[in-house]
Formats: sequence, structure tokens, C-alpha cells
Amino acid sequence: MDPIKKKSNDSSPRIGFIGAGRVAKGLAWGMAQGGQRVAAVASRSPRSAQQLAAGIAGCRAADDAQDVVDDCDLIFVTVPDDAIAAVAAGLRWRREVSVIHCSGATELAALAPAARAGAKIGGFHPLQLFADPEVALAGLPGCTISIEAEAPLLQQLELLGQALHCRTIRLPPGCRARYHAAAHYAAGFVITLLNEAVQLWQSFGIEREDTIRALLPLLRGTAASVERSGLAQGLAGTYSRGDLGTLEKHLADLGGVSADALHLYCELALRSIPLGLERGGYDEHRAELMRTLLRRALNS
Repeated sequence: MDPIKKKSNDSSPRIGFIGAGRVAKGLAWGMAQGGQRVAAVASRSPRSAQQLAAGIAGCRAADDAQDVVDDCDLIFVTVPDDAIAAVAAGLRWRREVSVIHCSGATELAALAPAARAGAKIGGFHPLQLFADPEVALAGLPGCTISIEAEAPLLQQLELLGQALHCRTIRLPPGCRARYHAAAHYAAGFVITLLNEAVQLWQSFGIEREDTIRALLPLLRGTAASVERSGLAQGLAGTYSRGDLGTLEKHLADLGGVSADALHLYCELALRSIPLGLERGGYDEHRAELMRTLLRRALNS
């Protein structure tokens, strides 16, 4: 991509990145587009640091991570989760800097060496997929960034989120693993469920690519329905209406495919019933009839 040349305020903090992977590229380019001063980046891969820096006018590939710490005010640690603590422990920090990791699951305790040296510490986790940095950059506006920090860094990170045109939420201490695990239900586990659908369709002769093409519009429509109407009112299909006959057909057919396929279906269906009740699609009596059929299938 061409270097981002948007003019930044010379009095704004100098931002540095330790780690130049996909998350760093997406965030650094987004910050530069938002008028922030992204000044330096370091990486174990000099080529990665150079690629990130080349996308931002005035940004340089630093000699090493300590160079970034010494030169910048806000330092984002965008290394793999398991390396955060080692990076924090291996650098010389000072009171004037803030150090922020971008992990969803790692507690701020991983940055304790920086805190002991007087630095302010925080977490800044975008709920965004970063498989392709340029796609992630385009998708940043409107996404949510989860922030954990104490004042005044908390407010500074919230303003940074606003500069990225993102929503921000505040995470309380000690909940990061649970927060991160929950996010998998809206991301990676959706792909896992699509793969389950692919396998079921392949069992009667539909090719993988045809299945994906057929189901992706359904997935997009589901997301749009939830965005427009909420979880319960966005629910459609068998468990929005309480279709006992359809449920019985599903159970009879899946039981002939595999015990695993039947078990997964039943577990998901049981968790769908409360949403159907909330939607008003049926009463508790019909809900209990569905639960009975599903539990019987689980125990068969």
C-alpha cells in the first residue's frame, strides 16, 4: 500500500509498536489514517518492520524493541500472547511511558515488569479478524475495542479508539480469558459450525465449495437480522416457531449419520429454545415437548 501521509499533531504522543504482524499492521495503519503519530516499529523480522513502517509516512523500522521504548510515549506490544510477559521482562521501562498489549485473553499482569518501573499499563483488544491487514484496516471503523487500564491511560485509549472510528468497552480486571473465549462463538466457532454443515451436505453429494456458497448468504442474513432486531427477534427457523414435526425429522435423519452429529445438534437446539420463548414463538408447554425429544435423542 502507498504510505499514509495524513498530518498528525506534533504534540500528540509518539506511538510505537513491538511486533509487526497482522494486528500491528492493521492498527498502526488505522492510527496513522486517524492522524496519530506512529513513529517506530520493531520486530524479530526486519522485513516485517520495514513493511509496516513503509505504509506510514514518518514511521521508521527501529533497530530493536528497546529503541522503540526509548523513542516513544505509547508502546503497543503486538507479539504472540505467550511472548508478552517475556518482552515486558526483557526491556528497560521508565515512568513517562505507557505500555499496552493487544491480547484478548492475557491479563495485564503480563506487563508487571513495566508497571514496577513506573510505566502505565493497559490492554487494547480490537474485536476484529486480522487475517489480512488491509481487509482488517477497512473493517476497523465501527468495530469494538475492549480497553482495560486505569486513569488517565484509560481515557487516552478511549480517545484513540474514537480516532479509529471504533466503539470502546471497558473490561474489568480478571475477566479477559472468559471475554476472549466468548468471542469465539461469534468468530472461529461459526466457521466450525459451517464445517459441520459442509460435512452433512457432503454426505449426500454436495461439494464443499457449493455448500459454502449456498450457506454464506444465509450467515450474512442472520447477522443482519440480529443487528436489526436483536438476538431473540432475529432468530429464524425451527426453534423460532417450535416446529415439532421438523424437529422429529431432523433427529431421525441425523441419528442415521453419526452420534456426534446428533449430539451437537441437540446441544445447540436446547440452547435455542430459550430464545424462541423470548421471541414469543411458542409457549412453555411446546418448549418442554421439544426439550423432551432432544433429551431423549441425547440419551439414546
